[in-house]
Order: sequence, then structure tokens, then C-alpha cells
Amino acid sequence: MSAVRAPFGRRAARVTAREIHGAYVVIRCRDTAGPRPLAGQFYMLQSAERWGGGEGERPFLPRAFSVLCAHASELHFLIEDVGPGTKRLCELQAGDELLLVGPLGNGFAPPRENREPLLVGGGVGIAPLAIWQDELGGRARALLGFRDGAHAAGAALLSGVVVATDDGSVGHHGLVTELLEEELDDRGDHVEVYACGPPAMLEAIRLMCAERELPAQLALESGMACGFGACFGCVVPTVDGYIRLCLDGPVLDASVLRTAAVAGAGH
Repeated sequence: MSAVRAPFGRRAARVTAREIHGAYVVIRCRDTAGPRPLAGQFYMLQSAERWGGGEGERPFLPRAFSVLCAHASELHFLIEDVGPGTKRLCELQAGDELLLVGPLGNGFAPPRENREPLLVGGGVGIAPLAIWQDELGGRARALLGFRDGAHAAGAALLSGVVVATDDGSVGHHGLVTELLEEELDDRGDHVEVYACGPPAMLEAIRLMCAERELPAQLALESGMACGFGACFGCVVPTVDGYIRLCLDGPVLDASVLRTAAVAGAGH
């Protein structure tokens, strides 16, 4: 896997825009002090103001988010309001200040043996696939799964998409892994799978690809508190023992994993 290393320390980035995509918010910010990230890398984010709550307004931990898009010095992040920290990030408006550390971790690697890339995402896990599709020249086919129609609005952030929804309100009524199984049955011999999403989805993809002896790169979701490997909060089991996802991931080759069903919040 490949990586661009982050400058030392936390830095400020001015929010340039806030966009609504159904159940998701895209926050754009200008980061002139950091390098351009690679697809699959992530940042630790927090707001510069009102970053805390509860008794004594205790500060929240930074939240880990994969990059959705990177153009020039502008970064885009896909956020869903699922708790107090993400709620605060979703409230940010143009002109507000975002504090970030990154890019961190390792990103995706090009397809092997001239294979065709096939992207598979679920929920906010579509974020690293969007920037990867951009880097691949927009040619990669994408299978995306969502809870319902409101969340499926996020599919517009990629091109050439086939959608599945749990409630059947948009596209295929069922799981995105069902779409993947059909796709692999039709032309699986010539693809390399790139996936990010909920742990159960990634584990199903890992097993499916292992059975067919297909290469796959998985961007795992796990709770991260620091992003630098100091807290050991994001360890995952591999065939060679445990690793820290923030340092050795979040993108891992499916063949090295004992399981992709790791617990914790996604990035």
C-alpha cells in the first residue's frame, strides 16, 4: 500500500463550503499547509470552536475521516450525524475553522496484473472510493449499498454506480454484496475489488474474494483515538498477529486479514 506522510502537529483549515447530500453532509476546507493525500488515507478532524460537551464541556476526541475528494489545496469530507462529535462537524459553515491532522495511514495500490478495478462501498464507506475513482480516471465501476433513499443520495458523489438499498427504495432491494456476487459470477476473473464500509459487509467481501481467489483491498473501519498508533485502540487481527490500523491500514490486502469484522466506529 502507499502513503503520504502528514506534517507534524495539528493545523487549521478554513471551511469553504457545506453541502447536503441526502442524509450526509460534505464539508470542504482549504488546507494549504499539508500535502495532497492519497486515496484511502484519512485525517483526524475536530472543530476549532465548541468541540466538547457534557459536564464541564469536556473536549471530544478527534474523529477519523477518509478523504472524499482532494483538488489543489481543497479537501472534502463526507460526514453523517450519528453522535455529538459528528453533529458538531456537520454544523460547520463556510468561514468556520476546522482543526486537522493528516494525511495518515496507507492508501490503495493500483490493480495487479492489469485487472479491472471494481469498487464496493457501504454508507459513509463510499468516501475513499470516490477519491480512488477520481485517481483511476473515473473509469472504475462502483457498487454501493445504503440503508434507504435518503442515504442513497450519496451515490451521486461517484459515477457509473449501481445502488442497493436495505428497504428497496432505490435500486436493488437487498445488500450490496448480492450485487457483488452477481458481478463476480459474470466477470470476476478479471477484477480487483476495492471496498470500504461496515465490518459485516467487508467480512462478506473478504470471504467471497478468498473463495474465488480474487485480490481485494479493504479500507477497514475502526475506532481511532489518536491516529498515530499511540493508543492501540484500532488493533485488528492478521495472519501475522495484531496490527494498528492507523499505521498499517486503514487499507489492507484482504489476504492478510483473519477477519474484516473489526468493532468500532468508522472513519
